[in-house]
Amino acid sequence: MGSSVRELAEKTPAGRDRYIDLLRVASLGTVVAGHWLMAAVAIGDDGRAEVGNLLAVVPQLQLLTWALQIMPVFFFVGGFSHALSYRSLSRASSGGSVYSAFLRARLQRLLRPTMVFIGVWGAGALILQLGGQGGGLLDVALRLVAQPLWFIGIYLAMVAFTPPLLRLHERWGRGAFGALVAAAGAVDVARFAFGVPYLEFLNFAFVWLAVHQLGFLRADGKLRLPYALAGTGLAGAALLVALGPYPLSMVGMPGERVSNMAPPTFALLCHGLWLVGAVEALRGPATRWLARPRVWRGVVAANGISMTAFLWHLTAMLGVYGMLLALGVPLPEPASAAWWAQVPLRMAAAAALTAALVAAFRRFERPAAAEPIAPATASGPAAALGVTLCLFGVLGLSMVGFGGLLEGRTAMLVAVHVTAPAAVVMALVGWLLVERAGGRVRARRWR
Repeated sequence: MGSSVRELAEKTPAGRDRYIDLLRVASLGTVVAGHWLMAAVAIGDDGRAEVGNLLAVVPQLQLLTWALQIMPVFFFVGGFSHALSYRSLSRASSGGSVYSAFLRARLQRLLRPTMVFIGVWGAGALILQLGGQGGGLLDVALRLVAQPLWFIGIYLAMVAFTPPLLRLHERWGRGAFGALVAAAGAVDVARFAFGVPYLEFLNFAFVWLAVHQLGFLRADGKLRLPYALAGTGLAGAALLVALGPYPLSMVGMPGERVSNMAPPTFALLCHGLWLVGAVEALRGPATRWLARPRVWRGVVAANGISMTAFLWHLTAMLGVYGMLLALGVPLPEPASAAWWAQVPLRMAAAAALTAALVAAFRRFERPAAAEPIAPATASGPAAALGVTLCLFGVLGLSMVGFGGLLEGRTAMLVAVHVTAPAAVVMALVGWLLVERAGGRVRARRWR
């Protein structure tokens, strides 16, 4: 892999925005490290393994989420990349559905490793349940490993909405972003001031798409005054948390009456603004640092495996805890001195196991070449149906997990009860539709 990374790094176009690639890797890496650090596994009074959250044990640490909750940066980067990709395909296309080609181009490296992850864990869970295996940390793993798929679902929605929102951006500029911000604020007012039920779920769209829209502004060179953006966002988030009813933590906490994450709140949107402003303020020195060949080769290598590592990092973390329990290593009380002393060793072991899983599955993250075919066979509606099914499938699976495949365990997704088998089928069928539709677009040049 080293030689291919070197070749890719050396062939990087002079005009490529290397900082965007760094932000993509750094945001996913921060999430992975945060999950490894915050997981607090302990043995309960009944002898069963329980996975808690360090932020609940030590509430003072919740302030760290104002730096570690960095998913808004990834969605901001997505908006930048999606705008460039869609415009490039629009210029190159000589017929057929640009939309279906865009979906396939943007989702290849996302959905293929995701479908492999779902297939491996789904098959493993089915075998274990048919064999009557379960209990302890295994049941916890079957529930938890699918939770990061919520991010895949949100990202799918962003890709799907890119063409219409990009057209709004090209027509209204900052006005389109402002409209999404205003809509997110109005939802919270209706929710908290007037108690309107169910309306808060609209902020899954308004909050994340507003951050995504900032990426469009960045692509057009219109995202200016980063210090002002960061200061405004930070001040807004601080005021909202201080005045309530918003919690301090920017990630979901067990037992909270209000979560900033699910559904997203206006406080989380302000948090996203401050993060985007902060990373934009660092663009100059970071770009100079990335001009170093060794540094850039590292970013190129990390980008090639980042999604695979993200998908499997919880598997690795729970695997480490499983080995500790199997070896009879005592698990200290979370946040105790002994627990903190174990943290570097646990994280190093989780990193090593993640590297092994990446070595096994990274080939599925490599995009396959698309063969140009006649435009008459391209299908935009099929691609739209496919991405919708994928979205509901992975979101449903993130909620219900891989446990209870044979017992019909369900989770509520947009007023519909979803089972794990149904979620897996929706995800797989949707992915096949996206692949089939997107591969049938004729273009003058495809790379």
